[in-house]
Amino acid sequence: FPRPELVMANINVLANHMASRPVDKGWVMPTTIPLRNSGQTWLEQDGQIWRMLTFVENAQTLQTIGSSQEAHEVGRALGVFHHLVRDIPVDALADTLPGFHVTPGYFQTFKDRLAESLATPNAPISQMLEACLKFVDQRAGRVDVLEAALARGELQTRPIHGDPKVNNVMLCSTSGRALAMIDLDTVKPGLVHYDIGDCCRSCCNRQGEESEDLEAVRFDLGLCEAILEGYLSAAKETLKNHDFDYIYDAIHLITFELGLRFLTDYLASNIYFKVNRPDHNLHRAQVQFKLVESIEQQETIIRAIVERLRP
Repeated sequence: FPRPELVMANINVLANHMASRPVDKGWVMPTTIPLRNSGQTWLEQDGQIWRMLTFVENAQTLQTIGSSQEAHEVGRALGVFHHLVRDIPVDALADTLPGFHVTPGYFQTFKDRLAESLATPNAPISQMLEACLKFVDQRAGRVDVLEAALARGELQTRPIHGDPKVNNVMLCSTSGRALAMIDLDTVKPGLVHYDIGDCCRSCCNRQGEESEDLEAVRFDLGLCEAILEGYLSAAKETLKNHDFDYIYDAIHLITFELGLRFLTDYLASNIYFKVNRPDHNLHRAQVQFKLVESIEQQETIIRAIVERLRP
């Protein structure tokens, strides 16, 4: 984050907003703890930023989804969050990560890195890389599906969480019910579809992003349905008719986007994502692209699930 003070300002906007309205029963929104002397909510010392947030009692996080009930609660957590922040004016939040989850921007960066890579004399192209490049080329026409809908006025910018993966949801250690969403650093203006798509992407691949068995990678429809049911049980009123039209596209696009980001980082010599070997990001891209294929193969069913849940 290039400007951590804006990150903290956004978290304070959330805290002030929650203090002014009744919170859903059983829900906790972590808030900042101010410095004793100045009241400021963050401290810079020796080039480091320090802060404290309130503790969520009797709670735990999951690394993977083990049941439909857990998937329902993860989805419900995101729905509660979106419901609670729905009336925060987007201009009250700073865009702490410009371009984050804007797929056409990632696609342009990919093309730039690819051109640089191909300009290197005698640059080898492995079979694995060639397959990934072909996969991206075949889907290049769909990278702007959400941004184009935003430009047409079919979708609107709202406050989003930005990173709603499974281990950013805290569940009650006793009942298993969702209590809170944590890691609020990525809260910013955006499309709620980024959150919905990324939540489904991260939760519905039981093999995880590091799977070594590509053939075992698939998008789990049962978990997807449970997540969407949980989400809409809390957030249905915050969505408009066009929002439902693009839920499938969001799930498909965000999965493709992450694969594209892994592939781009591989072409850039692994400067963003931490790796254990030179082709680690290339393999990660393959996993996401395999998940994209699974989503595409089940498009009709996913759209039918969305239609069943549409008000």
